[in-house]
Amino acid sequence: MKNRAVVALFVAALLSLPALAQQQPAASTSQDQQSQTATSSSSGSSATGKAPLQYESRQGFWGKVNPFARKKYVQRQTQPIRDRVNELDELTAANTKMIKDVDSRAQQGIQMASNKATEADQHAVDAGNKATTAQETATKANTRLTTVEGVVSNIDQYKSTNQTEIRFRPGQSVLSQNAKTALDQMAEPLKGQHGYIVEVQGFSSGKGQEAIGTSRKMADAVVRYLVENHEIPVYRIYVLGMGNAPVQTTTAEAGQKPKRMSGGRVEVSLMKNDLEQLATSSTAPAPAQ
Repeated sequence: MKNRAVVALFVAALLSLPALAQQQPAASTSQDQQSQTATSSSSGSSATGKAPLQYESRQGFWGKVNPFARKKYVQRQTQPIRDRVNELDELTAANTKMIKDVDSRAQQGIQMASNKATEADQHAVDAGNKATTAQETATKANTRLTTVEGVVSNIDQYKSTNQTEIRFRPGQSVLSQNAKTALDQMAEPLKGQHGYIVEVQGFSSGKGQEAIGTSRKMADAVVRYLVENHEIPVYRIYVLGMGNAPVQTTTAEAGQKPKRMSGGRVEVSLMKNDLEQLATSSTAPAPAQ
């Protein structure tokens, strides 16, 4: 009888062990749930925007850990975890893509700003070069204007640059070969030039109108040769028959009476102003930039 009582007590103790095991995990589970609720309420929503996962505190006779759980049960318990992991992977991929997009836009903005700065520098250099060129042009124009003003103010001031004397035999008005050669040497450089006149004065021996007419014939012979052979415009030639006018004396002969010449001669003087110099400077090649 005593043996039966001991066996009954032992069986009762074995039956009470699962109940104690269920009560302790239930208590600890309730504490964990309370702590998780407090943590979630203090930290706010998760990265996915959903509440934290809740797990079951008790399952079947064996409590939290069931050694005899089936495969479907395990899958059902782990499916929420897999879903959250997949959501986190998608969220991480989306954040990575957004970061790359932001970085790409930032790099494009930096490159665009660098290009704009380089372009602005180039424009500044071009503007500086143009300003320098404009300053040089203004200086040249000012110098040119000063030169033109000087030339215009002295437009009627002619200076003798060359003088030739043509001799004639008494009573003749035909040019000799030596006379033609002398006229060629004077007129040859005048082709294409401007700002000059040719002064032709004829002198002849004799008296009165006869001497003036003879001197004019000799001067006309010189003018005709210059116009026909060297194409000098007639408006650039001034002709005067001086007749038997007194010959101009030199400095050494100053104070003596003027001498009258015998025979005939023509004085040809080339007179120039500053227009030729102005034309030469205007056609000069511009300096290389």
